[in-house]
Amino acid sequence: MNSQLTEWRQSPIFYPLLGFIVIFIAMAFVNENFLTTNNLSNVARQVSINAIIAVGMTCAILTGGIDLSVGPVMALSGTVAAGLMVAGLPPEVAMIVCLAVGGLFGAGNGAFVAYAKMPPIIVTLATMGIARGLALIYTGGYPISGLPTEFAFFGRGDVFGIQVPIIVMVVVYLLAFILLNKTPIGRYIYAIGGNEEATRLSGVRVNRYKMMVYTLSGLTAAIAGIVLTSRLMSGQPNAGVGFELDAIAAVVLGGTAIAGGRGAIIGTLIGAMMLGVLNNGLNLMGVSPYVQNIIKGGIILLAIYISRARNK
Repeated sequence: MNSQLTEWRQSPIFYPLLGFIVIFIAMAFVNENFLTTNNLSNVARQVSINAIIAVGMTCAILTGGIDLSVGPVMALSGTVAAGLMVAGLPPEVAMIVCLAVGGLFGAGNGAFVAYAKMPPIIVTLATMGIARGLALIYTGGYPISGLPTEFAFFGRGDVFGIQVPIIVMVVVYLLAFILLNKTPIGRYIYAIGGNEEATRLSGVRVNRYKMMVYTLSGLTAAIAGIVLTSRLMSGQPNAGVGFELDAIAAVVLGGTAIAGGRGAIIGTLIGAMMLGVLNNGLNLMGVSPYVQNIIKGGIILLAIYISRARNK
């Protein structure tokens, strides 16, 4: 029994899950409206977008990198899809182009990081500005509205009472779980973050997998862009401001080591849910958004401290 408890405590998701339970119970006691069906459904829908973006961010951080461009790439992908639909293209074609835009931007990030040997934080900081600028140029700085009504299904619809954004989130996480835990690609991603040089010397094509990771990050940002554009029924060039920070927070709170090589995709989902519950509970309590930022920042620092202490 003690050995099982020790093994469970060493799991990367133990502390994130414990933290989520504590915050959930605390919010339930503090506000009586927290546990209502409508509120919990609203929390799940709000969490879905950040959680989807955080999947790609998890893969990037596992390799020892980071992707700061996910918010603007999400906005660019969403506005491109909206513009194409307004121009008369079917939603299915517009969404394929949206995914292609996100994937190409991610591949560009990966090429600079893997082959040009540039620091990920500098590369993605630069492409963050490029993606945002392209979105503003494409839209003229104004939202694109007038989208076809059937497109609303992806952000507002439901299947058997389950909201579509939640279904999309679950599917993305299932695929990411299989990729990271059941395939050689996942093992290489962890190995690169653990010791890149040793992984390269063992014959793994590190550059290829690094590029793949950033392409995946761009794709998940584009998927989130589809969901958000559908929910708003407009393409917003200024959407996604600060989303990269929320995604990083979800990954760190989920137990993934910021230096790479250690973490779990399920932990990222727990981290995203933790942030969603915290934001919702503080909003119900009427806490100022400025104070909320301070609280979230403190929690992230605590999570990083715990992660480093466990690594030691």
